[in-house]
Amino acid sequence: MNPRERQEKWENERLSSGASLASQSRGRIREEPQDPIRTVYQRDRDRVLHSRAFRRLKHKTQVFVDPDEDHFRTRLTHTLEVSQVARTISRALGLNEDLTEAISLGHDLGHTPFGHVGEVALDKAWREFVPEARFRHYEQSLRVVEKLEVHGEGPGLNLTWETRDGIAHHSKGTGDLDTTIHDLPGTLEGQVVRIADRVAYVNHDLDDAICAGLIHLRDVPLECLQGLGETHSSRISAMVTDVISTSEGIPRVCMSPRISQLTDRLKDFLFERVYWNPVIAGKEIEKSERVIRNLFRYFMEYPEEMQGDFFLGQAELPARARTVCDYLAGMTDRYALSTESKLRHTPFQR
Repeated sequence: MNPRERQEKWENERLSSGASLASQSRGRIREEPQDPIRTVYQRDRDRVLHSRAFRRLKHKTQVFVDPDEDHFRTRLTHTLEVSQVARTISRALGLNEDLTEAISLGHDLGHTPFGHVGEVALDKAWREFVPEARFRHYEQSLRVVEKLEVHGEGPGLNLTWETRDGIAHHSKGTGDLDTTIHDLPGTLEGQVVRIADRVAYVNHDLDDAICAGLIHLRDVPLECLQGLGETHSSRISAMVTDVISTSEGIPRVCMSPRISQLTDRLKDFLFERVYWNPVIAGKEIEKSERVIRNLFRYFMEYPEEMQGDFFLGQAELPARARTVCDYLAGMTDRYALSTESKLRHTPFQR
């Protein structure tokens, strides 16, 4: 019995009845021989971890665009915090920690530069050329692992169905936790990542906003502090403990109504006071929209200027716009800013 088979045997004997077993995966788009060491979900995790898209997350915005401070979260540190929270929950519930980690590490691979502001800006820039188009980072994350990254023969990383499903269904948008259950992932591990994403970002974004002096702890709704705790660690602990105790023995991963309500209240507070506050975010929104709009228009006119394997020759407008969208979504903040800055010294008319 090789190491993979021993791990599969351990999963069959030890994991809960609702867990996703590596030996029973729905498989990959392209069939591959089994690895003697790693299970299919461990291989998924490793492929995501070694991808170029994953490395670029270290220079993509979480909340603050191109900050001078080194201590604010980036899209990479957000991803790692989601993974930590999700693995803790999965382990406590007897779910497959390897699958949970693979989904966690891949869930934001398609995120744009400049965070959610950049996501809105890229959606708007794309629709200028293709009105029926829409950009959503979770759809782009799936596109990254299925088409844009390369592993072996054929496009994409050729991940398992379970990992791809978790990536595709991790996002809740701005919706409350109890109103976004119509589009849940098909595995409990995917549901863990979906809720861990919210747990991670409402806590670390609040922490960053306080550290930046944008808000003070006294500004946070009193019911959130009383119900969840006054420190970063106590709030995470309260949420994680509640998810575990509420989800034990049921076929769904969820929070209790009270903790879910407080988590949603904290999320609404951040959107109001931090993410979309015109005083705080106004200049960043304006800058992000300008950069992405200018870059999109430029590369639509000069597609041969795109680096790497993105140039498609004289492709028709929808295909060209799709390619430009892929190219810009993959940029880091600093690369987008420096590239757009160079356009100011060209005859390109913005």
